[in-house]
Amino acid sequence: MKAPLRLACIGTGYFAQFHIEAWTRIPEVQLVALCDQDQNKLQSAAKKFQIGRCYSSTTELYHENDLDLVDIITPPDTHFALSKEAAGQGVNIICQKPLAPTYQEAAQLVKTVSKKVSLMVHENYRFQPWYQKAKSLIKEGVIGLPHALYIQTRLGDGWQQDAYVQRQPYFRTMSRLLIYETGVHFIDTFRFLLGEVDNVYANLKKLNKDIAGEDSGIMILNFKNGSRAIWDANRYNESLSDNPRYTFGEMLLEGDLGTIRLNADGNMTLQILGEAPQAVPYKHYDRGFGGDCVFFTQKHLVHCLINDQVCEVDGTGYLENLRIQEAIYESAKRNRVIHLSS
Repeated sequence: MKAPLRLACIGTGYFAQFHIEAWTRIPEVQLVALCDQDQNKLQSAAKKFQIGRCYSSTTELYHENDLDLVDIITPPDTHFALSKEAAGQGVNIICQKPLAPTYQEAAQLVKTVSKKVSLMVHENYRFQPWYQKAKSLIKEGVIGLPHALYIQTRLGDGWQQDAYVQRQPYFRTMSRLLIYETGVHFIDTFRFLLGEVDNVYANLKKLNKDIAGEDSGIMILNFKNGSRAIWDANRYNESLSDNPRYTFGEMLLEGDLGTIRLNADGNMTLQILGEAPQAVPYKHYDRGFGGDCVFFTQKHLVHCLINDQVCEVDGTGYLENLRIQEAIYESAKRNRVIHLSS
């Protein structure tokens, strides 16, 4: 596929601002149109990013524009229909997560769409610069074979009576929240760093009585290579960080030769066994969302489309994240270890 790729964004809500802004910095892409049924949000985004073509109907969008790619930035229950329509037009897709309300619907979406066009799920945490750097250090063997990964997340945006109303109010009524909306990012990141999962255990709770879903939990992933990852998280209690949404947590990654530590400000240290910890030099900056990971995610997709390569987070690969997610909810429900093979 030749650059520039002609792109339209479908959805102009809160998180779409990060997508749209990032697209404007990728020279191989021409953002030609925005689409949203909410005229206020649509016109606001069009004015902010100086996009001339605006549509409230995807039918009109496709009729009037020859597109190579659409970015679907809408709620999960709209993804199937919008992805199916785009695939029917022969337009490649990048779609926000959660991919669908249920695993079954997500699997059907992937099956329907992937036969016709390229599909990437907008799973951006693995593209955060600190995890990219950690992955490169693992590959270099500086900490030996990893055996334990621990991330603690405290966001502090969910304790108020009106929690989430200002940013993403639909969070309040979701029957599944912490794992479905945030934890799936870490499932993907853990797989990116450590490999494939053998079994899981989880304990989930709801701390804020004014919301529907769980907002606190511990999930443990045991990997086929013998390593283990733990995510200890809640959206209720607060972090000491000035911006807990920069890294979304602090990381401890241990191997048989040493340890990598990530602080909430993005700084990392490497401590070889028996030696003093040393700062890890790498580039990270507070732009866009999560160390500019939206930009890096979209840049990866563009590179893959232009060079006819399979992207890292294609639909089929992402279904494994969702299979693990379902096992985590099953584990919490039954209070037992769930093996992925079963």
